[in-house]
Amino acid sequence: MVGPLNRKFLPLRPQPWGPTRRTAVGLILGAPLLGACSSSQFSNLFGSSKPDAAGPQQQPLAVGTGQVKVGLILPLSAAGNAGVAGQSMKNAAEMALAEFQNPNVQLLIKDDGGSPQGAQQGTQQALGEGAEIILGRLFAVSVPATAQLARGRGVSVIAFSTDSSVAGRGAYLLSFLPESDVNRIVEYAAGTGKRSFAALLPDNAYGNVVEAAFKQAVARKGGRIVAFEKYGADRAAPARTVAQALGQADALLLADDGDSVVATADALTAAGSNLRNIQLLGTGLWDNPRVFASAALQGGLYAAPDPSGFRSFAGRYRAKFGAEPVRTATLAYDAVALVAALSRTQGAQRFAPETLTNPSGFAGIDGLFRFRADGTNERGLAVMKVAQGGGTPVAGSPKSFGA
Repeated sequence: MVGPLNRKFLPLRPQPWGPTRRTAVGLILGAPLLGACSSSQFSNLFGSSKPDAAGPQQQPLAVGTGQVKVGLILPLSAAGNAGVAGQSMKNAAEMALAEFQNPNVQLLIKDDGGSPQGAQQGTQQALGEGAEIILGRLFAVSVPATAQLARGRGVSVIAFSTDSSVAGRGAYLLSFLPESDVNRIVEYAAGTGKRSFAALLPDNAYGNVVEAAFKQAVARKGGRIVAFEKYGADRAAPARTVAQALGQADALLLADDGDSVVATADALTAAGSNLRNIQLLGTGLWDNPRVFASAALQGGLYAAPDPSGFRSFAGRYRAKFGAEPVRTATLAYDAVALVAALSRTQGAQRFAPETLTNPSGFAGIDGLFRFRADGTNERGLAVMKVAQGGGTPVAGSPKSFGA
């Protein structure tokens, strides 16, 4: 067996699914490498988000015949978007297993019905059946109970919530965290000479996380914040305050979903701002047709995964299931591909914390990612520019992580 420190890097790639299709994930493991979900992009699984009432619970399902048992907890019978996401993520998980040509893994798929109680029950069942790691919980409200149960058995959890407050002590988040978006876009802007920043953010849980990340990122790059406001239902007053200070700013961060960020830009324009005179910055929530169609947001920059990975994945998904995947389906695919790769190469230490938090990270559908010791993650994101036809890349995803 090649251990994680025996080579500079070890690419771990699943075998192709079908004779003419290449897989889109290569899981990279080792010492530092050479040289190495929302609007239409992300589901809003943040903070106190709660799914609709569940329908009839689906029966547990085991997929694969491998010896390494892996629990997968999803809201398969939840009503509305939660159930749709759960089914799509289940499909993606099974697709990853197939594209890895049936590794030594058995998925124990449990339906949590979209409730904390269902998540707890599913986790107990999976642990009782010998699961060595638990994948899932889409909603933040259910992650702590799942993690507590798993922690009692010395088992790690890889969850899909975007709320970083539920990470930690063996609960790792494989999700699209706002912090990564903000860090990437501020660092890119600073690298192009931007030094004075302004921000107009929503007064909600998402806005609170973006605020903290923004202030830290600007300070880290030696910049200054010349205007900062948050808005609730009424954007007019905070927009006027920010508009009055934009003459002192090089860049303006607007972090909200598609409809809301367009409304915010319109409020700034109504307050007298000429947004063409400042570099607009955004997060992955900008990957939305409403943003691309907005005249005020043209030329704005936002951080997001390189879209080519998802396009390739979606094509293979359509060919296999005859439907479109939800955007968060890649999280389930990457989680299963990761545990399959680690099961194949890392022996008894396959899911140990030091293995999961390897600083070189892993390369998945949406690019590089790595887990931090506190359970949050870092992603290697591209920088995209808003244009009428959609987002166009202006800076690619990094090929490796720094120290």
